[in-house]
Amino acid sequence: MASLNTLLGPLLALLVASLAAASASNLHNDFDITWGDGRAKILNNGELLTLNLDSASGSGFQSRNEYLFGKIDMQLKLVPGNSAGTVTAYYLSSKGSAWDEIDFEFLGNLSGDPYILHTNVFSQGKGNREQQFYLWFDPTADFHTYSILWNPQRIVFSVDGTPIREFKNLESMGVPFPKNQPMRIYSSLWNADDWATRGGLVKTDWTQAPFTASYRNFNAEACVLSNGASSCGTNTSPPASSAAANAWFSEELDSTRQERLKWVQKNYMVYNYCKDTNRFPQGLPPECNMA
Repeated sequence: MASLNTLLGPLLALLVASLAAASASNLHNDFDITWGDGRAKILNNGELLTLNLDSASGSGFQSRNEYLFGKIDMQLKLVPGNSAGTVTAYYLSSKGSAWDEIDFEFLGNLSGDPYILHTNVFSQGKGNREQQFYLWFDPTADFHTYSILWNPQRIVFSVDGTPIREFKNLESMGVPFPKNQPMRIYSSLWNADDWATRGGLVKTDWTQAPFTASYRNFNAEACVLSNGASSCGTNTSPPASSAAANAWFSEELDSTRQERLKWVQKNYMVYNYCKDTNRFPQGLPPECNMA
C-alpha cells in the first residue's frame, strides 16, 4: 500500500504550483494599453508587455489601479542599439492642473553611449527637481528592476535594489510633498528628438525602427484606492493587523543602503538640480540645504 507521503506528494506539488501561478504577475490584470494603435502588446499569457515606436507613433499603457503610497517594482529592458531621440517614460502621476508625479525617464543615446536615467518629483503641479544618472550596467542587454518606494515620509528611487535617490517629506520647511492625490502608473515610448539626446542635437534614426521596450514582473505592495477608500485604511498608517506586510509604509534607508546611495551619487550622478546655482539665482530650493 502506498504511503501517505507518496500519495500526498504530487497533490502538494500541484497545490504549490497553482499558488505560484496565482501569485505571479499577470499584466493583463494590472494594466490597460491606452494608445499606440496596436504598437503595444501584452504577450506570453500576461508575462510580458512590449511598447513599440516607429515614425508614425509611439505607444503607452497605464495601471488599472490608483495608488496612494506603495512600493512598486517593474522590470524593464530598454531599447537596444541606436536609441537616440527616444524616451521611455515610466512614472506615477495624478490628474488635474495641480498634479503630483514621480518620474523615471530613460533618455536614449547613440549605440555604445550610456542611457541617461532622468528622475523628477512633482508636487501640486510643480517639478524642477531633476536628478540624472548613468547606470552601472547596460540596461538594454537584460531586464533590470526599477522601484519606487513612496510612503508618507519619503520617496526612494531604486535600481536592482540599490537606492539612487531619496526625496524626503520636508513639509515642515515649506517643501510640497505628494501625499494626498492617488496616482496611477503610466509608461510610454515616444519620440523626443527635439530635446532628449544631447539637447536635440542627435535625431532619431528611423531606419532603426521599430524601437521596442519590454516590461515584466510587476509587483505592487501598495494602498489601492477604490471608490475613494484606501485598502490601507487611513492615509497616515496602515491597519495594525497587516503591519508586517506593510513594512514599506514606514521604511527608511538603513546604513548599508545609505552608503549605496552615496556610492551611486558620487560615481553615476550627472545632473543635480541642487547644484545648479545658475538655475536658482535667488537661492537653491530649501531641501537642497539638508545633509
